[in-house]
Amino acid sequence: MGGQIVDATVIAARRPRLIQAEKDTLKGGGVPSEWNPARRAQIDRDGRWTLKHGRKRETPANQASYHQRPPAIAVPMFGCKNHVGGDRGPGLLRCHGVTHAARYDGSQLGAVLDRDNTASDVCADTAYRSAANPALLDCRGLKPQFRRKKPRGRKMPAHIARGNATRARVRSRVEHVFAAQKCRLGLVVRTIG
Repeated sequence: MGGQIVDATVIAARRPRLIQAEKDTLKGGGVPSEWNPARRAQIDRDGRWTLKHGRKRETPANQASYHQRPPAIAVPMFGCKNHVGGDRGPGLLRCHGVTHAARYDGSQLGAVLDRDNTASDVCADTAYRSAANPALLDCRGLKPQFRRKKPRGRKMPAHIARGNATRARVRSRVEHVFAAQKCRLGLVVRTIG
């Protein structure tokens, strides 16, 4: 099997238009009393808001010079998060979980690890690097292959950049799965409940 790959992606859902009193009631775990059954069926009570961070794509009109990075952007998204774990070799998905979009990726590592896959490496991005996750993998006899973050305000050391590039080639298999789900299959949350 060759190891495991773990990652998560946000699946967009219909954005609810709620007043503040309805938001407060839903955050408390209840349902507003003035909602009729039709309104209850149309509002996704499991989804949450999150910010999707990325970079603005360059167009020929606003193309920056070679040394400038494109500006960072944060896009608000509402929906659920799809957490998956799969085989490193063939790229088959073995375990999955669905949470609200604001859930931290690293907290779901134990839920998406395949117990039948006894190969030692577990590849993941920087969101899974925490104190608890390497301890969890050590208990199961697995070896973490997590990407490392760039040091703030400094250049990335060459040896860390090489390690991240090696891990990125392995992790790209799970990104292809997400691309197929979102682009080819048009995966969005269409049903509620």
